Amino acid sequence: MIPSLEELGVLRLSVAERIVLAQEILDSVMAALGPQPLTDARRDELKRRVAEADGNPGAGVPWEVVLAEAQARFRRLQQK
Repeated sequence: MIPSLEELGVLRLSVAERIVLAQEILDSVMAALGPQPLTDARRDELKRRVAEADGNPGAGVPWEVVLAEAQARFRRLQQK
């Protein structure tokens, strides 16, 4: 039987710590699975998104802005 979050002590962690733990768990699962081939649907979606971005290059948000906003949200979560 899989231990519960309470039994593992996860619920004693802050929200920010649980988010970090969840990401670490997902990263470990992805590493264990290894690279997965793209499905035709995913390949088509990637092509569509690239074409959309190429057709309207000013519509995107720079990575630095996205990263700064994500880090600010994470800092606010850590303060709770």
